[in-house]
Amino acid sequence: MSPLGGEAATTTHDAEHDPRNDDLLIWVNGELVHKDEAAVSVYDSGFMLGDGMWEGMRLQGGKWVFFDDHMDRLFASLKAVSLDPGLDRAGVRALLDATAEANGMVSDAHCRLMITRGRKAKPFQHPSLSRSGPTVVAIVEHSRPSEAVQARGVRLATVPQVRGLPHSQDPKFNSHSKLNCVIACLQAEAAGADEGLMLDPHGFVNTTNACNFFIVRGGEVWTSTGDYCMNGVTRRKVIDICRENAIPVREKNFSLYEVYGADEAFLTGSFGGQTPVASVDGKPIGDGPGAGPMTTRIRGLYKALVAADVAAQGG
Repeated sequence: MSPLGGEAATTTHDAEHDPRNDDLLIWVNGELVHKDEAAVSVYDSGFMLGDGMWEGMRLQGGKWVFFDDHMDRLFASLKAVSLDPGLDRAGVRALLDATAEANGMVSDAHCRLMITRGRKAKPFQHPSLSRSGPTVVAIVEHSRPSEAVQARGVRLATVPQVRGLPHSQDPKFNSHSKLNCVIACLQAEAAGADEGLMLDPHGFVNTTNACNFFIVRGGEVWTSTGDYCMNGVTRRKVIDICRENAIPVREKNFSLYEVYGADEAFLTGSFGGQTPVASVDGKPIGDGPGAGPMTTRIRGLYKALVAADVAAQGG
């Protein structure tokens, strides 16, 4: 039995089952390959070392939501690690569109775009051994967030694995090197929770292993300073939404004390949008399961922002 209630673990990335995903075509280095045959070399630097960057994006109305924001982050990260993707933004959009079209997708789809340093000449670390050019993979699935998870919320457990200092491995990188998050997820699972709530090196509340974290207290929306977490596109959109709609919002240090007494809590991510948090360390958040009034309001404003972005792209 789970220490936090005996329920099966769920995640913010739980999706409604769609049998069309059994027969997908995956973009692998310029070719569309059936998912059962899609593969990269065991010498690939992403497989061997976690040397690569990725982006997750939603497809709505035939358009990639907040595409430019995602490309800003992707290309900044690639530049920071001297990884030439061999593509510009138009090239990325073209391959994503081709993959979606080949799978008959227009809306309610989610992409994981992955770019690694490519195949290595020998199974060692030095980047100069990647001599064949980058590996580019795009997995696009028919994907709608689980209504059950969105309705009841997720259970978090504070975990000992922390988000590190920028001079160790900057957590702003959306890199293939996700072992710290995997460890946090395992620790949360051992505690009977769905996801791990990770602290920063100073003990302040930061993020979960998969999403950015927000609380609501006294009509104010709080999230971490952003210094030790991946600066999510959805996180930034929620902050902007609050500022544009006279909702007090703070990027600040806060502790578990403030979390346990929060009126509401929710997670943000490109897949789930805003997912309510039901409990933290076994302590219920707010008045009951599901989204509270502030989370519900932000959800509505976010959906409107997504629709506006799709329309602005000509959708």
